[in-house]
Amino acid sequence: MENYRKCRTEEVPAACPFPELPPDTPQVQVKDGSKIRNLLRFALGRMEQEGTPHIVFTATGKGVSKAITCAEIVKRRVKGLHQVTRVRYATVAEVWEPLEPAAGLDSLTVSRQVPAVWILLSREAPDRSQPGYQAPGCYHALWTQGASRDEGGASAEPSAGKRSRERKKSSRT
Repeated sequence: MENYRKCRTEEVPAACPFPELPPDTPQVQVKDGSKIRNLLRFALGRMEQEGTPHIVFTATGKGVSKAITCAEIVKRRVKGLHQVTRVRYATVAEVWEPLEPAAGLDSLTVSRQVPAVWILLSREAPDRSQPGYQAPGCYHALWTQGASRDEGGASAEPSAGKRSRERKKSSRT
């Protein structure tokens, strides 16, 4: 490959795995270099202000983890959202051109399969039996349970830093 340089990368668009959605459903395409705050501003604006019933996050390759993060933040801020997740593979074609065209080398096209994710967030309950479905969660109970446990543990025994400060005070007197 030392005689070639990569000219372009073309992603073959995949069909939406949610055929029952209306065509005007907003789709947030998350890339590796996308800023989370910009993605959230768009998604939350559609879900909260415009009252859109559905939104879809899509990502391929390195953007998958960022899409999952965005979907979780939207679910935390907009209560009662149902989630359906589809994991697929997308095809990416890389075109390589020879460094020296006079050398008689042909251009190469390399196809790769990269992971892709589609996350549907919906106010309306979809079919609960389909794979990848997550019901809206009750996060309030998790946070109050964890906070009460932390408060009880903190009052029962002083922290290590507090104990060492107390020892230093008693040794000075």
